[in-house]
Amino acid sequence: MDCCLDSLIRRVGNEEPTLIATKHPDSAMSPKLRVFSKPFIVWLIINQRTEEALSLLANEYKVNVPKLKVGLPKGRKNNVSGCYQSKNETISVFNSDVFANPFVILHEFYHHLRSKSVDKQHRGTERNADKFATDFLKEYQATITRFDR
Repeated sequence: MDCCLDSLIRRVGNEEPTLIATKHPDSAMSPKLRVFSKPFIVWLIINQRTEEALSLLANEYKVNVPKLKVGLPKGRKNNVSGCYQSKNETISVFNSDVFANPFVILHEFYHHLRSKSVDKQHRGTERNADKFATDFLKEYQATITRFDR
């Protein structure tokens, strides 16, 4: 975990987590609190609050919120769970169950993040998208492990 994690999650069963927010380090004069944290983003996705998670991600990375769509575009392989279309900034998923899969959602968000806003060219690699999603999942697991002790 980052040494200056903005907020943590305290999990009590399946109830909504309690955010333990701290002042953001670069806001010394401002009392502004930040809600973004990798474990919280994963928790939102797992609990089918994917739109909320994407909104927080887009705000954090200063990009537009991508649209979500059930159903893969024509010509896409049936063995993929999701894909990102930069021309209309849409994350398409195989079925609605995938909305609760943080790896797929975060992987596709990485492609959204790396697409150039001007020419809409796909700039990310699959390996980097996997690493981006895995980093979120590792922090989520570390947080859950810490609170389950």
